[in-house]
Order: sequence, then C-alpha cells, then structure tokens
Amino acid sequence: MAFSGGDTGSGRRQMTDINVTPLVDVMLVLLIIFMVTAPLIQSGVKVDLPRAQAQQMEHAEEKLVLKVTRDRKIFLGDVQIPPDQLETKLASNARVQKDKELYLHADRSLPYGQVVEIMAVARRAGVESLGMITDPDRELRRP
Repeated sequence: MAFSGGDTGSGRRQMTDINVTPLVDVMLVLLIIFMVTAPLIQSGVKVDLPRAQAQQMEHAEEKLVLKVTRDRKIFLGDVQIPPDQLETKLASNARVQKDKELYLHADRSLPYGQVVEIMAVARRAGVESLGMITDPDRELRRP
C-alpha cells in the first residue's frame, strides 16, 4: 500500500511503503531455530516390537557363519579370531571372496554399536551380502 507523501522540496519523494525484508529475515531465523530445537524436545518412547515367526532357510550347502558370543569372542565357522584380525581374516578367506556372502549370528546381549562395527568390518573385507541369523522365538513355537 503506497501513500503519496508529496514532494519535500528538494526533488525527492518520501517513501511510505512498508519494508518487509526485516520481517522476512526474523521469520527465517525463527524457523531455523524451531527446526533445530524441535528434534531435541521430543522424548524417547518405549516401543514393544512385534514378534514374528520366520520360516527356516533351506540351503543345500552349509553357509559361512560369523558368530559373536556374549563375551565378545568372534568365531568364523569354528575358528576363533581376534577382533583386531577380523578384517584381514575375512579378506584372505577364499570362500568369502568367492561367494561375497556371510551370515552373522550375534548374541542378543551385545551392544548394537559393536554389531554394526563388525558389519562394517565385513563390508570393508569384501562381503557384499550379509545375512542375519536369529534364534526362533520360543513363545511363538507353542501351539
């Protein structure tokens, strides 16, 4: 909305329009503040995950299994491997390099971060297909 303010005598005309640029700047800053703080305000919610009974895999040959026990010992097949040598052992394993496939059987009590780190080591060693082995749920097996 513009009002004509008339001439001021020096040939200049007084500007009477509302400048909305500062308003837009303030609104963008507030938007950014809310976008950053909103995820921090939310609290975690306990989720009871559904249980499902999966069918067992049918396989003609025995697959190569990387097992991580409760006490964080790592076994490739039946051979124990020190954690610092896991990547070199997987990279030098002929079966892993041929099939590019590995199955991970980790204990339920292990921290999630450690399982993810083992998966990352397997990926760096050349594993392209990583399967997860789970134990069947005892409650679902009851008739």
